[in-house]
Amino acid sequence: MTDFFTDDYAASADAADPLQRFRAQFHLPRFGDVEQAYFVGNSLGLQPRGARAQVEDVLDKWAMEAVEGHFRGNSQWMTYHGLVGAQLAEIVGAQPEEVVAMNSLTANLHFLMVGFYRPTAERPAILMEAGAFPSDRYALESQVRFHGFDPDTDLIEVQPGADGLFGMDAIAAAIEQHGHRLALVLWPGVQYRTGEAFDLAEITRLGHAAGAIVGFDLAHAAGNLPLQLHDSNADFAVWCHYKYLNSGPGAVAGAFVHARHATTDRPRFAGWWGHDAATRFRMGPDFQPTPGAEGWQLSNPPILGLAPLRASLDLFTEAGMPALRAKSETLTGYLETLIHSQLDDVLDIATPRDVARRGAQLSLRVRGGREQGRALFEYLSDNGVLGDWREPDVIRISPAPLYNTHADVLRFVRTVARWRDA
Repeated sequence: MTDFFTDDYAASADAADPLQRFRAQFHLPRFGDVEQAYFVGNSLGLQPRGARAQVEDVLDKWAMEAVEGHFRGNSQWMTYHGLVGAQLAEIVGAQPEEVVAMNSLTANLHFLMVGFYRPTAERPAILMEAGAFPSDRYALESQVRFHGFDPDTDLIEVQPGADGLFGMDAIAAAIEQHGHRLALVLWPGVQYRTGEAFDLAEITRLGHAAGAIVGFDLAHAAGNLPLQLHDSNADFAVWCHYKYLNSGPGAVAGAFVHARHATTDRPRFAGWWGHDAATRFRMGPDFQPTPGAEGWQLSNPPILGLAPLRASLDLFTEAGMPALRAKSETLTGYLETLIHSQLDDVLDIATPRDVARRGAQLSLRVRGGREQGRALFEYLSDNGVLGDWREPDVIRISPAPLYNTHADVLRFVRTVARWRDA
């Protein structure tokens, strides 16, 4: 029987990894004389080494060309946001005209809800998951109130089961129960605390069958799971780029609007940059939206903010989402195997065991309770192994396939074992 809990096994697995070369394309934080074991790509991805050159290219262009930089060269600023469109579309499984990089995630959620959350007295409700990331709940509650409805009755939060997970049965039951009142279903691609992943196409089918619009927050899914947004038939989606897509703190976010809404007459908050590019500089008084997701833009994009995204997307394009997903399943499976074989008396895994229901993240609870969990989390950090903590009692460990290794995973497990045995 193979002994997975050895340096030799981890080294041989990493040597056989076809994506191993990508680790050298990132700046890895140091812990003393060694690299940190960094498992927080689900919160802030590491800096691609190519990011600095992309930013400096913009700075140089600004220095040498000033305002003319908007119109000169292949990386001119007028069309700069379009340089990332095709690559983003490939990552999220969309048509190029269905995606745009703009704003921040919660801003995009609000702006798209202007058009896609149109409550009536008969259908005022939004369906979401209980325990959602606070920003989503704040946004949805404020939208319900803005339209004059009551979040106590019109913001419907689906409760997880006793295991903390949702599953399609609970989602389907909630849509069936409340479907006649639903204006919108807004669901995550991956639940941030537990790491549970969801079937976007099935949720969309159920929501549409009930007469609701369906949108997704893909903050923890974009760049993590192979997505098929166009084929899912979702109406809209939003996500950030600073997690798995490694584009830096506060990076420009992303949005998807399905092609069937490309020329919609739904209301929207309009801005100059969303106006049809062919006539934008005529400076006319009447808003004519660009067809597709770009028509939801308001202001010209922050070029310096988009530059690091280009560096990251080049790596994703080279690696390919199928290969990244395969390695992600391998690394997360290795972590799961070692936890069960070495740390079953210490850690409980809150994330589904079914690989189809999870991404790169395993959410862990220490069996001794929250106080012990915090003690372990701090011990890990003090020993160069960085995960993150989510209240009330979860340590999230996320092996990112572009830069994490089997050796990183083994180091995490050994560090936990030392803490237990101390």
